[in-house]
Amino acid sequence: MYINLRTPISENDVRRLRVGDIIYLTGTLITARDLAHKRICQYLRESKELPFKFDGLALYHCGPLVKKANDQWTVVSAGPTTSMRMEPFEHEIIEKLSVRLVIGKGGMGNKTKMAMVKNGSAYGVFTGGAAVLASKYIIRVLGVEWMDLGIPEAVWTFQVEKFGPLVIAIDSHGGDLFEKTIKDADDRKAMISRNLIGNKL
Repeated sequence: MYINLRTPISENDVRRLRVGDIIYLTGTLITARDLAHKRICQYLRESKELPFKFDGLALYHCGPLVKKANDQWTVVSAGPTTSMRMEPFEHEIIEKLSVRLVIGKGGMGNKTKMAMVKNGSAYGVFTGGAAVLASKYIIRVLGVEWMDLGIPEAVWTFQVEKFGPLVIAIDSHGGDLFEKTIKDADDRKAMISRNLIGNKL
């Protein structure tokens, strides 16, 4: 099933998504990696105002490669980074900032999954190794914050058009594509083992 999503994304939009759905995102996408996640949570705990808002937007685990010419930023590549590195922080960000869609690769842990179920959020995977392809769907750079962290770790706000395909790997109902794939593989392995043992008897 192919779904076109546009930001701001509502909780109802997210609750309709199921593991395995393929989506394309149009609107506003904000990047954040390890250092940005850590600083965001520090701001939240200190009740400091963030220089960007996630309400109804998508958070992308990405350290983009960008270049600047004539005072304009151009995104050269924007592939996903490993999401599990953000696991210590993601549940707090989802709970407090109304992030509706998290994008990355490799899956996330139980704390994030539970926050998604409770607050109405989902996790979509973008294909690793397709960084240049990802940049094709970024129409323009709307802003950048925290450049002191370095270009890959800064928080970039992009305008995107049909960014994807993104496969929903964790939905707001507790579905987890990674867990399902592992279970299916274990079940097949057990079945093969039983068949081999049965053939020997």
